[in-house]
Amino acid sequence: MPTTEMQVVRFKARATKRKARATTLGIDVGDSMAVVRLVRAGFSYKRLVFFQRATGLPWSEISRFAAIPSRTLTRRQSEGRLQPDESDRVLRASRLFDRASELFEGDREAARKWLRSPQAGLGGETPMDFASTEVGAHEVERLLGRLEHGVFA
Repeated sequence: MPTTEMQVVRFKARATKRKARATTLGIDVGDSMAVVRLVRAGFSYKRLVFFQRATGLPWSEISRFAAIPSRTLTRRQSEGRLQPDESDRVLRASRLFDRASELFEGDREAARKWLRSPQAGLGGETPMDFASTEVGAHEVERLLGRLEHGVFA
């Protein structure tokens, strides 16, 4: 079926919204320079708490999703700040959670369920586990894009 002009406009609007914010981190990702500075400085632990509350994920899953050991998270809590590489992984997890939420029209429970469920397009792994590396996260993003466009294979 050919793509209508209205479908293209809707897709562009969704893509623009997606680029402009990271709601689960409470930051505007539209300003790449500012985001790079935040990541390089290391997110404050409060930003991670914001992420946990926004997603509703338990800390054990945050640890797994962002590939940061639980003991390290405990240390970062007392220090008050994440390291830059940890911040980068939290940003990646936030980006994926936001995309999954958009796929389910803002339904965060549905996004959590999808991220926890084995996906055939990821070789039977859960998106949360598959996204523990940058390459895996990119593949999860590609899968989300295919699902957004109704391509299930």
